Amino acid sequence: MRPCLPIALGLWSLLILAPAAMACPNPPQPVLPQSTLAIESATGTHIFDVEVAVSETEKSCGLMLRQRLGRDEGMLFDYGAPQAIAMWMEKTVIPLDMLFLGADGRIVHIAERTVPFSRATVGPPGPARAVLEVLAGTAQRLGLKRGDQVRQQVFGNAP
Repeated sequence: MRPCLPIALGLWSLLILAPAAMACPNPPQPVLPQSTLAIESATGTHIFDVEVAVSETEKSCGLMLRQRLGRDEGMLFDYGAPQAIAMWMEKTVIPLDMLFLGADGRIVHIAERTVPFSRATVGPPGPARAVLEVLAGTAQRLGLKRGDQVRQQVFGNAP
């Protein structure tokens, strides 16, 4: 006897989502190591204080359940090499802009004003090495575009 489709899909969802939930057992995570990051755009150089998420647990937790993020703060998720990246906002309270970055630190895709608590995946059409999450509206406020340069030590081009 086959299970009905809603039950089968429900079980499938648990199998896919359970590892991500288990990877971040107690969000929000503590503040991660901080670094300075610069974004060079047509409107100038913009300096941010960022937390750098490198381990799988750090990347899984991200900004989940954080209550605040400053205007010139963010979180940089480093995946080490270009790859397919899909993020979501399921337990994220703060609306964010997500800047997807290539191996050289250039912006390859911008997802503006992502929706808090959404389970919809957000990602670039191609591979990216890293993701910079900043407050929603930052990309518009600073006039950020694809091709703008992000400088930070993970890219070997720190300011």
